[in-house]
Amino acid sequence: MESNRGINKILIGCGIAVLLVGCLGIGFLAGRVSTNLSLNLPLTTTTASSTSTEDLFKPFWEAWQIVHDEYLVQPVDDEKMMQGAIRGMMDSLGDPHSGYMDPVEYEQASIPLEGYSGIGAYVNTEGEFLTITEPMKGSPAETAGVKAGDQIIAIDGEDMTGTLPELARQKVLGPAGTQVVLTIKREGVEQPFDLIVTRAQITIPSTEYKMLDNNIAYIRLNAFSNTTGDELQAALKELLAQNPKGLILDLRYNSGGYLDAAIQVGSEFLSDGVVAYEEYGNSIRETFNVAGDGIATQIPMVVLVNEWSASASELVAGALQDRDRAQLVGVTTYGKGTVQNWIALSENEGAVRVTIARWLTPNNRNVTGTGLTPEVEVKISDADAQAGIDTQLNRAVEILTQP
Repeated sequence: MESNRGINKILIGCGIAVLLVGCLGIGFLAGRVSTNLSLNLPLTTTTASSTSTEDLFKPFWEAWQIVHDEYLVQPVDDEKMMQGAIRGMMDSLGDPHSGYMDPVEYEQASIPLEGYSGIGAYVNTEGEFLTITEPMKGSPAETAGVKAGDQIIAIDGEDMTGTLPELARQKVLGPAGTQVVLTIKREGVEQPFDLIVTRAQITIPSTEYKMLDNNIAYIRLNAFSNTTGDELQAALKELLAQNPKGLILDLRYNSGGYLDAAIQVGSEFLSDGVVAYEEYGNSIRETFNVAGDGIATQIPMVVLVNEWSASASELVAGALQDRDRAQLVGVTTYGKGTVQNWIALSENEGAVRVTIARWLTPNNRNVTGTGLTPEVEVKISDADAQAGIDTQLNRAVEILTQP
């Protein structure tokens, strides 16, 4: 998740340029550390054994020299070895959300998306491969037969093994009308197979809304972008003017976005108090309270969640659940309660993505690995999905309309 408080906005988990291919992943956008951050480490940096940095790195430099002296193929590429060392260092953290992009990868991931098109699908970039969480209705992805859960293991014949899923997402993008060949690994299908998808211009607002039957207002948030708060407030004003008896907030398949947007969203439904906490490695805790100007703090409401509701979605859903403001309906959420940041390295040597904090709900819950458990668990069967029956939405309507 990202905060907008005077610091560069840095995309790290769920990117906000989601409108072409889909959500960039499951995660928070931190934005508290500037991309030109200078990491000046003291010469006496210590480990648990109080080893000096100089002593600690003796084996490293020995190995470095051995490669230069003994390796068969000379000369070796010092820059690639340096980048490999950084990658190995990040991998050693054992944190799936921390990593390294070399200069080429970072440049590709930072290319502005304006003028490009995609396949029209929400995706998760946090696993080994780029994974489809939901094809958009009527999109090229849906037309081509792409399904939720599909892993993209190759793109245009190029094996994506070992490629950061965010970079794989970039490879799916391209001009409208062009084709991309996706090699799909699908659960229940023995062998991978290819799907040819024709790209198209995809435009999706972060907020969609309408009035349902039985006088129920419905709002779906597709992402937590820097415009979501304003879009949500405009939607609420239009819907509340029609005097609905209840409100459904749909956070299914929404895998995150900006921290500030999440706080804005929570503030529309809570009159006061805490929305979330954030804790750092130095034990400092930051409290995020509601803005105090919410316009939907009294209307009965239900929040829809599923296994792809993550990060900022879990923050909002957890706040409304802890504060007894709304029941959650659906299935257990993804379970990502950490915050990351991309930090560019000097000399244009790429960037590292580092987990910098964890967030907690008002009741001090961290959802990492567990997710949020709905008060009302409702699964959508394959048969219902194929028939277009949304049993989770139907149950939410029932709750809001029952006497």
